[in-house]
Amino acid sequence: MIEALKNAWRLPDLRYKILFTLGIVVVYRFGAHIPTPGIPVGAVRSLFEAGGLLGFLDLFAGGALSEFAVFALGIMPYITASIVMQLLTVLIPKVEEWAKEGETGQRKITQWTRYLTLVLAFSQSFGMTYYIQRSLQIPVPLINRVVIITTLVSGTALVMWLGELITQRGIGNGMSLLIFISIISRFPDSMIRTFQVGPKYLVVLTVAVLVIMFMAIIYVELGQRRIPIQYAKRVVGRRVYGGASTYLPIKVNSAGVIPIIFAAAFLVFPSTIAKFFPSERVSNFSSYIEPGSLLYMIFYFILIVVFAFFYAELVFNPVNIADNLKKWGGFIPGIRPGMPTAEYINRVLTRITFPGAIFIAIIAIIPMILLRTLNDPFFSNFGGTSILILVGVALETSKQVEAQLLMRHYEGFVT
Repeated sequence: MIEALKNAWRLPDLRYKILFTLGIVVVYRFGAHIPTPGIPVGAVRSLFEAGGLLGFLDLFAGGALSEFAVFALGIMPYITASIVMQLLTVLIPKVEEWAKEGETGQRKITQWTRYLTLVLAFSQSFGMTYYIQRSLQIPVPLINRVVIITTLVSGTALVMWLGELITQRGIGNGMSLLIFISIISRFPDSMIRTFQVGPKYLVVLTVAVLVIMFMAIIYVELGQRRIPIQYAKRVVGRRVYGGASTYLPIKVNSAGVIPIIFAAAFLVFPSTIAKFFPSERVSNFSSYIEPGSLLYMIFYFILIVVFAFFYAELVFNPVNIADNLKKWGGFIPGIRPGMPTAEYINRVLTRITFPGAIFIAIIAIIPMILLRTLNDPFFSNFGGTSILILVGVALETSKQVEAQLLMRHYEGFVT
């Protein structure tokens, strides 16, 4: 790995991409500490101590939301818009046509994702301003509201632009890298708190659990089922086309961290509604499913498994794959083309998604159990979602750098 890093630094163009990415990261972290005018930062910080949906969103903003900084909304509006566009690809035929048009259609989807990001940023900034004003009971004049909302929406647009710059001119994977930086920025503070507050055995246990979880996630993330694909030979004139053998890879965890995000957002919704619209019934219900409670963990586990199957079926359409294989003369040995192929792929997807869904559910529950039983302060900020994202983005980025090295005949991280 050290030799691969040296090789990457020797290449001028790759060195420029690395330095450019680091420069964008510095700008991003700088914007996460510039306060938004018109809001008392110290009073806002107290609202995030209870956790809930605000604490969950603050995780992806790297602490900028609790500081109510210019980049307070972070990259979450863009992530939400991207997920919505993926759902619309299945629900709206026109968007599905764009997805099949290649690069031209992808540009249209990207453009509409940007528009949707700004709409979501506006609605979130408006709701956040109203919530803070009501919770802190501070008067906010209309002109100040306009300034706050404009600042937050502009910050989201700038974050989106920075992520696209990393993708185009940096080492790639820009949006995911910004989330990675936001999460990892809270790592030193959480570890210091563990050293200061917890006993020595708790520090050793925390490090051991992290190492085991990292190793397990890497093992599962790289795991895949390869379905063999054979292409029929075609004779055109004197040339023979096709006849090649390849495979269709299906990852064990094809849904990534999306099921955890969906499940967490679904479960914190009652407590969030209780804060906006105080009601005795809603408050009583939300108290039973507070984050960390036994009932919360049970529902959390079940929802993660359900959403894992739902999202895997959504993004991995066996019918479309079977149609494309049939169109290009491909087939699975021993399986008839058409619907039998789609049924076979769906059966394999279901079987391989089940252990992947159970795995990510266990990863999401372990930090909660440690926080509940041992009161480990580290896992108050770092949950299963954070660890999955850290490992996933690190693996994806290392693959991209390795691909750049292999293009220039250098050894990558994995030899």
